[in-house]
Amino acid sequence: MLNYIILFFISMVPIVELRGALPVATIKMNMQGWELFWAYIVCILGNMLPVPFIYFFARKILIWGKDKKVIGKFFTWCYNKGEKAGNKLQAKSGKGIFVALMLFVGIPLPGTGAWTGTLAASFLDVGFKKSSIAVMCGVLIAGLIMGAAGLAVSMGVHGIFDWLAPH
Repeated sequence: MLNYIILFFISMVPIVELRGALPVATIKMNMQGWELFWAYIVCILGNMLPVPFIYFFARKILIWGKDKKVIGKFFTWCYNKGEKAGNKLQAKSGKGIFVALMLFVGIPLPGTGAWTGTLAASFLDVGFKKSSIAVMCGVLIAGLIMGAAGLAVSMGVHGIFDWLAPH
């Protein structure tokens, strides 16, 4: 149970998110089979929990904090990152913002993920329901990719072929 709680909280951390939690589950915790399935579900829930807060409050908090002495530089950096991600998505997607947002979150590259995707969606004024569904689909895709990568590393090439072979 403690492993699942750890994964839940790792999945909530910006930048790390589900992309970091699932490899931890497969490599460090040696989860396999049903355990890995439940780890996947827990990581999705942990990654998605901050989404409403990010969508409704992050931009307002970043604007508020941009001119503050201690936190101003960091808040400005976060604000600019969200705005830049939103502009990039808008430029590449045209009217296909749902698919662009889903792929932005789903392809596990540095600087992408549920946090940045949701912040970008809030800058673009994409509706909450539409952006949440796109982010959720992206998190599911990222989870499948990272879960497969984690399994490949933890099992090794020979272990994968043994696992796939019919018995």
